[in-house]
Amino acid sequence: MSAISGNCETDSRSDNDTEVLTAFSRAKGERMDKLKHFMTQRVVVGTILAIALLWMFQTVIGLLYRHPEGKPTGTTETVVVQQPAAAPQHSEKTATQPHETSSAQGQSTGTEHAAVQQTSTPASAAKPSDAAHGETPAASSHQGGAASSHGQTAQVDTHGTKPAAQAKHVPGVAFIHSVVKPLRYELDERFWGWRPNDILNVTDNVNNFQLGVLETTRRTIVILAEKISRTGSVEAFDKNVEHAMDWIMTKPDRYWFPSPEDRYTDALNDLLIYADRLQKGMAQFYTRADNIIPLLQAYINLIGSCEENLVKETEPWGEPVSWFRVDDYFYYSKGVAAALYSMLEGVENDFHQIIETRRGTGLLHHAIESCKRASEIEPWMVTDADLGGILANHRANMAAPLSHVRFYLEMLVAALST
Repeated sequence: MSAISGNCETDSRSDNDTEVLTAFSRAKGERMDKLKHFMTQRVVVGTILAIALLWMFQTVIGLLYRHPEGKPTGTTETVVVQQPAAAPQHSEKTATQPHETSSAQGQSTGTEHAAVQQTSTPASAAKPSDAAHGETPAASSHQGGAASSHGQTAQVDTHGTKPAAQAKHVPGVAFIHSVVKPLRYELDERFWGWRPNDILNVTDNVNNFQLGVLETTRRTIVILAEKISRTGSVEAFDKNVEHAMDWIMTKPDRYWFPSPEDRYTDALNDLLIYADRLQKGMAQFYTRADNIIPLLQAYINLIGSCEENLVKETEPWGEPVSWFRVDDYFYYSKGVAAALYSMLEGVENDFHQIIETRRGTGLLHHAIESCKRASEIEPWMVTDADLGGILANHRANMAAPLSHVRFYLEMLVAALST
């Protein structure tokens, strides 16, 4: 009996120990769950705070590195009205042009192109520096009388009450605004803004169009910094154009640190400051033939690259051009054509005298017309059918006008080189 009683007491103690261990384990598990919940909350809150602090830090750094002069503002408006020339006209812009902007940023639609430019210079202060360093003056061809084939520049009061004194055309201002216009539209006016760095990349057609606009703007700013805003290899870079060249080189697919939208906006603002300094006679813009030839050659090289992508049947690694790359090549080339359409009009405005002297006005008109045709190709769906088939080959359709642009620009370079 004593043995049985001892076994019962042992079993009772074992049951009690088991219950204690179970309760202890349960309490320990509850404490661990509370600890995990506590830590999860702190990690989530800490992550959110860290992201917010990083964003504030990046914003402060961006403000510190933004050019101190800021975007130029002013009390007067300079209205450049281009009258139809006797040479073949590239007629009014259509509503389908992808980089059309409001009249405050560029040229309005119609047979008479008007560019409204915000400046901070009164009419009496707008003086060009035509004869500096022996440059060819480009303003005389834009003054009144029979010699004016592209228009005159006049300043009007911002309230629109009465026109101010007629101002002299300043070479470079119209060209700078034509360079700023396409990319400014993609950044500020395009629905959903800049898209190549979107996390959800579902609009590859617009993305590639914007990349084409960006590449054309980049090459233009580089030539502007190295050739057009300075003469020779010993003159210092213009500070605003050099800053713009630095900002515009930011990778387009970066999401943050820095964001391309902010850097590209800084670049365009620096270009507008440069244009404002041109109005005040504080900067240089050289319109000689040896300044414009590198710009046209850069355009020729870019168009040649687009042509290769539009006509090739196999990739460099031997595979056929895939259906997924066909529309990428198409819309990238369309972006290049749309940007060139605006920038070549700026070339026509500010380099008119030297081009007309070398009998290249007609060639430039044909190049602009071909850019216009390329930028107006808007298929519902890009197809890459056989050249003799029923369906369209949109790559070939885009390559045709671009090849005309390249041909006319090469002829213009040859004319300017003589």
